[in-house]
Amino acid sequence: MKSLTAKESKARKKRKGLFKKFFLYALLSFFGISMVTPFFWTLSTSLKEPGNIFTSTPEWIPRAKFIEREGKKLDIRVKEENATFKVLATGKIRIGRKNRIYSERPEWWNPFLKKYYVLEKRKEEGKEKPKRIYVKILKEKAKVEIIQEGPDKGKVLEVPSNAIKERVNPAWKNYLEAWRAIPFARGYINSLFVSITITLGQVFTSALAAYAFARLSFPGRDKLFLGYLGTMMIPGAVTMIPVFILLRKLPEVLNWIFHTDFWSTTQYLGPYMVGTPIGIDSYFALIGPLLFSAYGTFMLRQFFMTIPRDLEDAARIDGSGPFGTFFRIILPLSKPALATLTIFTFMNSWRSFLWPLIITNSMEMKTIPVMIASFQGLYITDWHLLMAASLIALVPMLIVFIIGQRFFVEGIRLGAIKG
Repeated sequence: MKSLTAKESKARKKRKGLFKKFFLYALLSFFGISMVTPFFWTLSTSLKEPGNIFTSTPEWIPRAKFIEREGKKLDIRVKEENATFKVLATGKIRIGRKNRIYSERPEWWNPFLKKYYVLEKRKEEGKEKPKRIYVKILKEKAKVEIIQEGPDKGKVLEVPSNAIKERVNPAWKNYLEAWRAIPFARGYINSLFVSITITLGQVFTSALAAYAFARLSFPGRDKLFLGYLGTMMIPGAVTMIPVFILLRKLPEVLNWIFHTDFWSTTQYLGPYMVGTPIGIDSYFALIGPLLFSAYGTFMLRQFFMTIPRDLEDAARIDGSGPFGTFFRIILPLSKPALATLTIFTFMNSWRSFLWPLIITNSMEMKTIPVMIASFQGLYITDWHLLMAASLIALVPMLIVFIIGQRFFVEGIRLGAIKG
């Protein structure tokens, strides 16, 4: 067997490296496109008219058909097409066929080759199967209905096919309709207030608990920490019902103790309803049970343990107590971990759906995800408004992600560190 020279061996390794790199980039591109595609489909659907969402040919860019009449462009809907066309496969001319033209756009695999086709039934082995026949349009007339607002709306006209034109027609009005269909402004205020409060509360309580578990010595510390981590294994659905019952009974108990009905009475801030002080349909119920996080405590504890103890000893020599050391030494050095926990907590709070759904009754107290669900009914769904509302609600999360994206990988790395 002939041995390879050093130059040939180096060239072979280079080819292997290029192949591996190409395969890796192709695989990452495939997964990247598969993740981005739903977002673009949501954007496309939010800009379509209701009748153009479910079509036989998927349409990424919203388009509208129109005709020009008396110098005006009128949006239309094609009701019937009668065509005379030539079959490309056989060269024969067929006159007067009434098959519907299913597509007048380029094929997806060849955007430069424009083809028209119809579908016809054919018998094969005793069964009727559809057959796609590519044709060339020779002459066509179509019946169209004017759908544009105005005196001519609803009129049916017969026009030649070359008079029908297409244009890009994004329906930006869907966003305005979605904003007006539900109290979006109040939902935004509720979601921002709830998410920001939960984020600040979780970061503060998790930092205090993590400092105690990482730096302070007291009997049973490690066992208590393991028990605290054990709560992460309990599904939220298990504790949801007991917490709901507790919050429902709490106003009654407080009213009995203080001999008042204040705790179960709906309160108002000027003309705006702010719910009950405590219990069902209140900000306390939306925020209170979520102010503590075992995961946040675990992540910050792991980071605090990497900070050199010499800094803490130096602060103690200078006369700083535990709280002074915590606020002046530990927190300033933990900005990456604190930022990561802030981002994760805000995003989870903003998109939370199940707990706000069961704990709120009035529309004024609902958060954005719950309000958006109202577009989906039992028999009909306003898909164009649902997608538009979803993109409006996505804006704060995109802003938070863009600002703090460099902390995401850091947060995953910190969560994997073993103490």
